[in-house]
Amino acid sequence: AASRLAAALAPAADEALSRHPLRELVSASRPMPLTVERRRALYGSWYELFPRSEGARVEQIKPPKGTRKGRAGKAAKPQPPAARIISGTFRTAAERLPAVAAMGFDVVYLPPIHPIGTTHRKGADNTLSPGPDDPGVPWAIGSAEGGHDAVHPELGTLADFDHFVETARTLRMEIALDFALQCSPNHPWVTEHPEWFHHRPDGSIAYAENPPKKYQDIYPIAFDKDMRGLVAESVRVLRFWMDHGVRIFRVDNPHTKPVVFWEKVIGEINRTDPDVIFLAEAFTRPAMMRTLAAVGFQQSYTYFTWRNTKQELTEYVTELSGDSASYMRPNFFVNTPDILPGYLQDGGRPAFEARAVLGATLSPSWGVYAGFELCENTPVRSGSEEYLHSEKYEIKPRDWESAEREGRSLAPLITSLNRIRRRHPALQQLRDVHFHSVDNEALIAYSKRSGQNIVLVVVNLDPHHTQEATVSLDMPQLCLDWHERVPVRDELTGDTYHWGRTFYVRLEPGVTPAHIVVLRPSPPTGGSPTP
Repeated sequence: AASRLAAALAPAADEALSRHPLRELVSASRPMPLTVERRRALYGSWYELFPRSEGARVEQIKPPKGTRKGRAGKAAKPQPPAARIISGTFRTAAERLPAVAAMGFDVVYLPPIHPIGTTHRKGADNTLSPGPDDPGVPWAIGSAEGGHDAVHPELGTLADFDHFVETARTLRMEIALDFALQCSPNHPWVTEHPEWFHHRPDGSIAYAENPPKKYQDIYPIAFDKDMRGLVAESVRVLRFWMDHGVRIFRVDNPHTKPVVFWEKVIGEINRTDPDVIFLAEAFTRPAMMRTLAAVGFQQSYTYFTWRNTKQELTEYVTELSGDSASYMRPNFFVNTPDILPGYLQDGGRPAFEARAVLGATLSPSWGVYAGFELCENTPVRSGSEEYLHSEKYEIKPRDWESAEREGRSLAPLITSLNRIRRRHPALQQLRDVHFHSVDNEALIAYSKRSGQNIVLVVVNLDPHHTQEATVSLDMPQLCLDWHERVPVRDELTGDTYHWGRTFYVRLEPGVTPAHIVVLRPSPPTGGSPTP
């Protein structure tokens, strides 16, 4: 056979066919567009913070001089001085950035930084009766100081914002900015573009609702009135911030706007700037989430926050890493200003540790909202996912240094997780994840693989009790023979083990939340990809 085929396989024949390939079965199709996005659309570690809280300080207000007389001419007891919180600024928030970079984050996400309306302003814990010093909700955008293309005066100036962006850039991080297409009643659009709002017969505008939540301080946009004008204005606003160094936008509630609107806006931006990334904050039906991804959003929030059991996590991650992975890239935020999951409320520090490991190792993109590393987990009431003293409604200074000095901060764990992610390409991609058998429902085991780099993770999902189990590995998925035993090193603790097809694990909450071991290291050329 080799002799008979030799002439056909000769170099001369191969060269001739390369110059004149066979065309009998070739047909032409219409041109197909191809979108190539930058690495950050798939892989990155996000950190969310409110600039007004970073560097905020408490200022004592002394009572007026003089002694106030009480009843019967008696002197009243001296009153303690009142206090108010002075807002942080872009400049003071920039001082927090080195600590965020030290934890290994790639993206710093800011909620809206624009002027905040005063009409129907919300007070602490979402009350409808704010005090004179209540700062308002950042998503109630717009006042006499400007709208979506302005910064809140208490945060500083555009020059201060530019300094914040440049500081992040020198630390090898970039800024993601919230794009919330809605207005306070004081936004310039309300008077300049009344056609962009639905008016009642009496001329008033209905406030926004997302049952059971009510947003008395926010007007929704009427997209059916002037779609072309709204697209043009949105593109203008986005390009304004792009000119100030922003290349990532987290879009607030995109599922409450027409899908075709986002297709036009994102298409127009990416036509000239394909490096700009849009993250869809759409906690809605799966079909809508997938549709938003298909029309252009490069990343999507997910249901990860509410997937806690082994079965829930296995089924959901298997779904995300399947067919939809070609267009819907998840970002596993472990918490948000809106979402304090019951798992974190009930499980304390061990629950925070477990969720951090899961988020950082199951998804190539993950994120935390400031305060997560301090294990903030007090709800406003039982059964609620809202934080008590939520940062959405008030300025919230935090004592980061004391927490780290006293060992209360999760920063060391988060730093380790982001370091491990950067070292191992297996954790920087979505598709190749495989779940392995564990004879205990409280433990989950999974591996991720990229080329020759293979990482195996075992996590205790029970934040209250020590759990033991036998893990049974699917050896071919790990490029191993069934009989092999290999030395492995735990990337979190530095401990070494010899693991084979089956092995015993014991994970104690608060001591050893998980094992992250490397079965095959990354090649010498591996490491952190460029943004």
